[in-house]
Amino acid sequence: MIKEYLKYGEFEETVHHFEKECKNKGKVVPKPRGNSLRDSKTLIIQKDLLSSFDDGDFKVFFELWTEFVPLEVRDCDPHAQKLEFYLHVHFTIFPLKIHLGRHDRADFEVRITHFKHYLETRGAALSQTTEFLPYYALPFVPNPVVHPSFRDLFQESWIPERKRELEKFLTVTLTVSDTPRLLSLYQLQLQLAEAEKRTSSYMRRFNKMQADHHNLIGVTAELVDSLEATVSGKMISPEYLQSVCVRLFSSQLRQSAAQSIDFTRPGTASSLLRASIVPQRPKEVPLLPSLDYDKLKRDLLGGSDRLKALLLQALCWRLTRSLQGEQRDTVLQAYVSNDLLDCHSTRQKPVLLLMRSKNEMVRQYMARLINAFASLAEGRVYLSQVPSLLRLLIESIRTEEKDSVSRENVLGALQKLSLRRSQQSAMIEDGLIDWLVDELQDSDCLSDYTLEYAVALLMNLCLRTRGKRKCAENPKYVLKVLTDLLGHENHEIRPYVNGTLYSILCIHAVREEAKEMSMEEILHCYSKEENPELNRQIEFIIKQLNSEEGPESDDEEEDDDDEEDAIETDLDKEEVLQLQPRELSGETLLTTEYLGIMTNMATRVKRRSAAPLGRSVDEPLQRPVTPISHRNTHIMQVALSIGCHRPCGQYSICQYPGNRELQHNVLVSLRTSVVSDNTRR
Repeated sequence: MIKEYLKYGEFEETVHHFEKECKNKGKVVPKPRGNSLRDSKTLIIQKDLLSSFDDGDFKVFFELWTEFVPLEVRDCDPHAQKLEFYLHVHFTIFPLKIHLGRHDRADFEVRITHFKHYLETRGAALSQTTEFLPYYALPFVPNPVVHPSFRDLFQESWIPERKRELEKFLTVTLTVSDTPRLLSLYQLQLQLAEAEKRTSSYMRRFNKMQADHHNLIGVTAELVDSLEATVSGKMISPEYLQSVCVRLFSSQLRQSAAQSIDFTRPGTASSLLRASIVPQRPKEVPLLPSLDYDKLKRDLLGGSDRLKALLLQALCWRLTRSLQGEQRDTVLQAYVSNDLLDCHSTRQKPVLLLMRSKNEMVRQYMARLINAFASLAEGRVYLSQVPSLLRLLIESIRTEEKDSVSRENVLGALQKLSLRRSQQSAMIEDGLIDWLVDELQDSDCLSDYTLEYAVALLMNLCLRTRGKRKCAENPKYVLKVLTDLLGHENHEIRPYVNGTLYSILCIHAVREEAKEMSMEEILHCYSKEENPELNRQIEFIIKQLNSEEGPESDDEEEDDDDEEDAIETDLDKEEVLQLQPRELSGETLLTTEYLGIMTNMATRVKRRSAAPLGRSVDEPLQRPVTPISHRNTHIMQVALSIGCHRPCGQYSICQYPGNRELQHNVLVSLRTSVVSDNTRR
């Protein structure tokens, strides 16, 4: 394969030396089989087409014709179009050439239907050609054999002439690509990577469908409850529901969040429906084995580039693939207490400097590991203790190739670190806002991940007074980029764009520039879309635009980084490190070569509470968030702001104590229906 590729690229001298060296080493290079294989394949396809022609098998023939005759030839070559038309005529009248019995008559009817379809689609382009015009009447002639217009079709010489034309055409047209196999493998790898991206998209769609299914089951259960109550003649008053709600709340507050979930109500048919979506109670999860972190760090600094990449991949997997809860907390605590990234080390070459490795694979997996750390609150605390980390990340994001996996992970880490005020300040000082605006100017060239995290990072930085003033240095450019993003096909970014606009419009210079460019009219254009929530956010932005003065001061008393832990499900996607024979990876590599003694910390990590719901759902975002946590809490904000002021709403939420997923599914159904007070009831 290597020799074939070199000959294809006309590396004649390289081929000569390659063959000579292989011969010296006793490795005989066989002669390339490419031409003979391609010729053989061409002959097989040609033989199958001609055989189908002789047998009258139009289904097989046109499948091969469509697959192996290039589309541009079939669509643009007049000779090919003429031949294709006569081929359809040949297959249509084929049964009449043999014998007009009952079976052949039925077969003829099938072929007539197929010919009609062809005349209405691909054959329609030839309907104005005099040569073919009589054949458009063929499907409607009862007996074409005796019709004078089709007499030539049934001459003995007609089929052999068509076959000679077909053979001649196939000889000239039917060619198999001479692309070398090595290049074909590379192209297949690119197609596989693209397929993995599509798979990730399909998984997100599947998860949404699954959530909708659970929501439907929950609604069905409520309907069954109502029917049972009606059959038994029971009436449930709002006062009763309110008393139940109070009892549930007072009981729930005394319960630990770690208690097992039981939201079924025994004795009703709805319990069977609810049982179908009750999460399986997890079994006792064992802690992962301890590791020898001193040996790990020695090999991360002194090992080969491949070993470094494998170790970084394994350490990242240990964090991302561990089960959420005590197992993951223990892994993170062990990493931090053993200073895995040398954040507190005085050595001249800490592990973090692998971000500057000349090997792209090492840089990529180092970026993945840092992104995994930044996904967890305690990990962000650990990373924030390294003054040089931000400089390394910003340097990397400016030098890595656009939309590379390394840069995506660095951007993800920066966005999550921007939840912390100290990191926000450093990013603003390092000019990250200017870089983000420049990147977002050409948003169509960015991947969905890069686009979403870049806009969310920009919003977090613009919540700070210094960030707003940075945007005010060139307000026209910033506003132009943001308004363009409002019309982007990726609607996931809209909350962050709205939040950024709302934030920077409190600056007088930005408001004046926005009025100069008729920002209000632009916003009204986007508010016509059928999304009430975003429309209300736009109303807040317009109100901010028309205000006299907006508050510019930062709230120094605000809690720092109160986002919940959330690791993206696709953090380990697009793995490019392929194992070699007898090579260890992942947990097997760690536990085989780096098993330690008591390096896991047994102390429990204090769990953070969920971020407070400090804003109305109608308003633009006004506190730092990450895309993954924003999606997790958004529906809760919507419904709690709507329904929980009423006893019925409180009761509905309390039927599912502690089950965040089911609460999410129930509340989704409330979003679009709560319009009036009667609807709330």
